[in-house]
Amino acid sequence: MSTKKKKSAAKPAPAAKSSSGKPGVDAGAVRELAKLLKETGLTEIEIEHNGARIRVSRASGASVTTAAAPAAAAAAAAPAPAPAAAAPSGPPAGAVPSPMVGTVYLSPEPGKPPFVSVGKTVKEGDTLFIVEAMKTMNAITAPRGGTVKEICVGDGTPVEFGQTLAVIA
Repeated sequence: MSTKKKKSAAKPAPAAKSSSGKPGVDAGAVRELAKLLKETGLTEIEIEHNGARIRVSRASGASVTTAAAPAAAAAAAAPAPAPAAAAPSGPPAGAVPSPMVGTVYLSPEPGKPPFVSVGKTVKEGDTLFIVEAMKTMNAITAPRGGTVKEICVGDGTPVEFGQTLAVIA
């Protein structure tokens, strides 16, 4: 009798069964999903395969959830930790959200000065950023006049729908 394990040439399944019969975590699948998150700029991804589910998120740190079936997931799921009392609820006052998913640019073209900077006064309709979505450049304008208090994104970074781009007070 040999204790040597054979490696399979096929791609590993998202979840593996442990010796107790309960689903286990396939570390390789989690690594692949984490790599995909980094490459695409997404903050969360979830897959389900043969009744097992893996969710990887980087919005508040990486988290992994596996479940054998929806009913078993509800029974086995630990209660989510309560959000910190000091954490603000929702976007800050004066937030300018991204109206789409894409890549944000702070200047009209490489090497040119940015549209706005912290401390600059803007009026309603002034261009703040450009968000590139599907090879189309979309100007993001100030929804109201005021002073730019914070720029929450970096040049050339991916943004999501509703993500705060800047704060105007």
